Amino acid sequence: MKKICVLTATRAEYGLLKLVIKKLFDVMAFDVRVVVTGAHLSPEFGLTYQEIEQDGISIDKKIEMLVSADTPTAVSKSMGLALISFADYFESLRPDLLVVLGDRYETLAVCIAAMNHRIPIAHLYGGETTEGAIDESIRHAITKLSYLHFTSTDAYRKRVIQLGEHPDRVFHVGATGIENILNQTLMEKGELEASIHFSLEKPYALITFHPVTLEEDSSQVQFRSILDACQHYSGLNFIFTKANADANGRVINKMIDDFVENHDNAVAFTSLGVTRYLSALKYCAFVMGNSSSGIIEAPSFGIPTINIGDRQRGRIQSDSVINCVPSFEAIRRAIDFSLTNDFRERTKATTNPYGDGNASSLIVDVIKDFLLNERISLKKIFYDGELI
Repeated sequence: MKKICVLTATRAEYGLLKLVIKKLFDVMAFDVRVVVTGAHLSPEFGLTYQEIEQDGISIDKKIEMLVSADTPTAVSKSMGLALISFADYFESLRPDLLVVLGDRYETLAVCIAAMNHRIPIAHLYGGETTEGAIDESIRHAITKLSYLHFTSTDAYRKRVIQLGEHPDRVFHVGATGIENILNQTLMEKGELEASIHFSLEKPYALITFHPVTLEEDSSQVQFRSILDACQHYSGLNFIFTKANADANGRVINKMIDDFVENHDNAVAFTSLGVTRYLSALKYCAFVMGNSSSGIIEAPSFGIPTINIGDRQRGRIQSDSVINCVPSFEAIRRAIDFSLTNDFRERTKATTNPYGDGNASSLIVDVIKDFLLNERISLKKIFYDGELI
């Protein structure tokens, strides 16, 4: 029996991994171990490991590594703790494969520990670009540490190959976020309203803004522009989902709390969970902020996305995305434009470039092939050939 370890550190990452995890559990030849770390275990970020347990997924190990601060020094210390703790975990577990998703610093630290233990890594989703965030460097570093690669578009597959990974190990499977939308039973609007204890009678915006980690001390200024713009729309409600555990994330979350306390038309959540978040996405007037969800998932609902600043710069986008600089006037113009009948009709007809909703099955099939047929060799050869 092949032992597979699946890592998850954040609410968003777990939401994208959930279907993959469940389908891995369905393979009788696999012994699947889910290990939870990072913000999942923090009361400040909602103890979101409980969502995993509520989904009926057993957790093999909870590994604390998050320092209670969001400075660059604290992030480095958290990575150090992760490296130390996962070294012990991998020494004990000795899995045949580690499955990771994304581009967070916790994931990089865990992948380094796995590399030292000669554990092959399967990575979702390399090849993407986010020029406004340190995630860009982390993502490409994880790509070079990994053996199997699953990308959300063919363009991203080609970029992974450009990094020297052999085409035979790089697979375009589409985004699991699209699969969630197509397979999740979403709430009726009234059910969602009751669940979040907030009126959805008026049109509302769904807002998520994460720190811009390559623009020093700018996150607070940028987010202030968003809040100032929101104050000019008394006819709209606002649902905020809080920032992640990156540097300056706590600053943004404090600003959200202060805004909600002084505005009856706003509410905030540390985590909505997958079902409530996608349900909120379905019924909102527009998505605003700098989360990848506005780029990847929102177009499948035919709703506008206002993408603010450079954090998502470089990602492939649909026609439903409005890009704007993080200034008060630009954000107001973008909101006004998103509410026009002409643009809203155009977004309804948009095509999502991130796949058709079959990603998890494709991923599990590839893992089965490589693990069960002993096709993995850690002696990787740098690929200098043509893109395929």
